[in-house]
Amino acid sequence: MGATRRIVLIGARLFFGLLTLAAIITQLAIHVQLGFNLVNFFSYFTNLSNILAAIVFIIGALYLIQQHEPTPTFNIIRGTSVVCMAVVGIVFSVLLRNEDLGSLLPWVNILLHYVMPVVVVLDWLYQPPNTKLVVNQVVFWLIFPLAYLIYSMIRGSAVGFYAYPFLNPAKVGGYNIVALYCLGILVVFLILSWLLLVLGNNLKRNIT
Repeated sequence: MGATRRIVLIGARLFFGLLTLAAIITQLAIHVQLGFNLVNFFSYFTNLSNILAAIVFIIGALYLIQQHEPTPTFNIIRGTSVVCMAVVGIVFSVLLRNEDLGSLLPWVNILLHYVMPVVVVLDWLYQPPNTKLVVNQVVFWLIFPLAYLIYSMIRGSAVGFYAYPFLNPAKVGGYNIVALYCLGILVVFLILSWLLLVLGNNLKRNIT
């Protein structure tokens, strides 16, 4: 049974990891063909988070294939990926579902915004980290989204491009409203981080 579970998890991680990379590459090719700015493509939190999730899945599969335990550093990076993908799914469903998605292919949209957030969280619940998580690790999980926010606001003010309408002060009514949106998302992020940390420490690992 243990060997079967290992093979299934390896297959699932490789499948979703490679499928996500294929989706990103496909959408990137369309983006380039239409003459859109290449930097803008990589300025979407969704794209960056899905790329990270795909890489984490593939590396996680390699750990299982080699029957090696993940390192504490990898667990921190994996935790970052899980929290970010959960936020991607929630924020898109609540704030962006009715937005014009432009050239985004429907199947890519479904995969990146709906399927992968669920799959990544389920993977965490099915195979929690092999090391005990502490509250301080949430600080590390915050580094990526905070760096993204700082980058987005600085670049947005410089070139006038904001990946998401709630980050654009001209669309939502000023920087104070942007700050409220960001604060709300931060609260969601912290709640999700706490839940994933608690579950990661208390759920049984299905593969050892």
